[in-house]
Amino acid sequence: MAKKKISTKPAHKKPRKKAPKRSPLLDLDKEICRVLPRDHLKYKICVSGAAETGLCSKDAIEKAEEMGRQIACAGMVLVTGATVGIPYWAAKGAKEAGGMVIGFSPAASEIAHVKTYRLPTDYHDLIIYTGFQYGGRDLMLTRAADAVVTICGRTGTLHEFTIAFEDKKPNGVLEGTGGTADMIRDILKKARRGYGRTVFAREPKELLKKLLLLIREQDALSHDGEAYHHDAFPHNQ
Repeated sequence: MAKKKISTKPAHKKPRKKAPKRSPLLDLDKEICRVLPRDHLKYKICVSGAAETGLCSKDAIEKAEEMGRQIACAGMVLVTGATVGIPYWAAKGAKEAGGMVIGFSPAASEIAHVKTYRLPTDYHDLIIYTGFQYGGRDLMLTRAADAVVTICGRTGTLHEFTIAFEDKKPNGVLEGTGGTADMIRDILKKARRGYGRTVFAREPKELLKKLLLLIREQDALSHDGEAYHHDAFPHNQ
């Protein structure tokens, strides 16, 4: 009986499918970024800080970008005063991480925003033109947010902090960034008002974790229909 010839030709292989191109956003920061559905965008975090960064620490801009990136990667919405300086760099960090950014402008229109106030429009998904100048804009900005982050800052930043403080809103202060941020702890001590719902940290990721805990506690209390005491949250170390 004739033996079957065994073919020495390699078996036909199907061509490999090319892997889909990987989004550069996924490689931005593998440790902190997670791809989240848009319906996860629940909390709005305001980043408040100096428009003029000359008085800030050397790494304040870098930390502002990192804070924006952390907010985006946590699936939260960044809100800013649609201005230059620290809030602008935070917006840049958030957008580069695929986040959503909403700005509140002191101007009444885009033309006034750009030509009169000389403020930027990039790195924002939406800018609301309040027409209330800086003081009124600050009120709308902080009221729209679930928490406020202070990085560096001058008097305008202090104004936004105090509005949030009086509203019993979670306040996060990034210490070591210069300006107002490095004075707030002492101001609260001298004012003898307690820390309220203010937390402090020197790194963006740590500060955001503390703020998120406060926000969730506030949510839990409000859902239970209970009032919360201004000094009831021991997260201000």
